[in-house]
Amino acid sequence: MLHAALYGDEGQAVILTYAWDRLLIDPLPGPRRPADFTGLERLTPSTWAVPAQARTVAPAGSTLPRLAAELPHTFALLDPYRGAEGLTHQLEDLVSHLEPESIDLLDVGGDILARGDEPTLKSPLADALSLAACCQVNAPVRLLVAGPGLDGELLPEDLADTLGPVVHTFAASDLEAISSVLEWHPSEATGLLAAATRGVRGTCEIRDAGLPVPLTDDSPTVHEVDLDDALSRNQLARAIMATAHLDEAETYSREICGYSEIDYERNKALWLKEQQPAKLDPATIWAQLDQFEREARARGVTHTTFRRITEALNLSGSQRNDLRQLLISSRPEQYDAPLWRIPDRPE
Repeated sequence: MLHAALYGDEGQAVILTYAWDRLLIDPLPGPRRPADFTGLERLTPSTWAVPAQARTVAPAGSTLPRLAAELPHTFALLDPYRGAEGLTHQLEDLVSHLEPESIDLLDVGGDILARGDEPTLKSPLADALSLAACCQVNAPVRLLVAGPGLDGELLPEDLADTLGPVVHTFAASDLEAISSVLEWHPSEATGLLAAATRGVRGTCEIRDAGLPVPLTDDSPTVHEVDLDDALSRNQLARAIMATAHLDEAETYSREICGYSEIDYERNKALWLKEQQPAKLDPATIWAQLDQFEREARARGVTHTTFRRITEALNLSGSQRNDLRQLLISSRPEQYDAPLWRIPDRPE
């Protein structure tokens, strides 16, 4: 979406990203590594591309093969299991091999700018690893933050003093290339960015914890941020720059932030194994949904994500798409793509 807006539709991008679907698609905690896939294609000695025909080794799951099938870009796998040093080596290999015209480090929401002690911060490790690597690669990297605050981890006002100039404000036309992807992809932050781009305003509740995220006129903006300024703020990124293993980086996260997001995923994965998800029974779903909407409305919520509804109704991630189809087909007037609108009804 950003590539088309900044560079046009002609050229293709190499999108280097984690296979880390946070238990939504993948029942295993933490990120996936190349050994968790079949059908990968080697780009460099340290980096693999994920083509459309790639598959995860059961029980792992990943959205990357389907993204590769539906979008014209090359998706390459970030492997954080060798720490920030390994990621830096991957970047150096790719820069040498591709000789790119530009390198952008993109974060939706802005938690890459976290100090590490913010009470709302939930997942600093993935961003800190990327930042630490990009600050060490021998090539110019531009840091961009899209949708300030949209990931629910930092408030927009907490970011205001660090955000640089606006390099783009998304318009509805920017969504054309990815609109079909948003119908199935579970990313909440990208979903909120798309909804805000389409003009949706209000407060959206996300994740299992029900974090409230404001959708404002600033939500569709993309800001440039000085890479060194980001590193000076991010204590975790500075601490893990010389790590050679993911477990080392996790140890620093526990020391600096008080937790590791992978520990949270490990605990949640064990909890989910012991739970019996509710059946997706249309006869009972509507009463449960009406109660959820009443409570959300009382909290001042105007919108929510289908991930949030799925977990609030005690359904499993594998039932999310079926629930989404049921709700949209029955109450299409509440679908503010790709979000669900909480109706403003009197108590």
